[in-house]
Amino acid sequence: MNLWGGILKLFGWKVDITAPRRDKCVICVAPHTSNWDFIIGLLAYKSLGRKANFLMKDFWFFFPLGFLLKSLGGIPVPRKSRASKLTDTIIKKYKNSDYLNLAVTPEGTRSRQEKWKTGFMYIAYGAKVPVQLGIIDYKNKRVVIEKEYHPVGNIKTDIDAIKQYYADAAPLARYPEKFSV
Repeated sequence: MNLWGGILKLFGWKVDITAPRRDKCVICVAPHTSNWDFIIGLLAYKSLGRKANFLMKDFWFFFPLGFLLKSLGGIPVPRKSRASKLTDTIIKKYKNSDYLNLAVTPEGTRSRQEKWKTGFMYIAYGAKVPVQLGIIDYKNKRVVIEKEYHPVGNIKTDIDAIKQYYADAAPLARYPEKFSV
């Protein structure tokens, strides 16, 4: 067990990541209702010796925090960035990288959102990578990534299928009332 796994174990968390190890994938993480989701998810992935990248507002990438965030896999997102430009930039990163596991939260925020962001699906389409489905389960103190979804190329069909997977996940969130599919 490494340091990352030891920290999780100390706090009673288990890692149940059985989806295939991929050099390139998008990791959809829901529900996302707390800043702790990021820390717990990062510890879980690193406990397996893997690196996950993540998107974060560029506001947080000031010195010295920016150095730390980038070393942990952070990709700054300009606040005024158009979604299509960001999607294209990330797809290019996939094409130019040997390894890129990008963790995204489709809600886009920790607040309750009735409509999910779809950029992660467009990234998966453009990069031709699967979407692994992750849950940070506070109820049972587990980080789970056991399912993998291969997009069919129809945004409504794909988002509906992924939402179906998460349909009963609200009770697992840190703040269940903040999650909606």
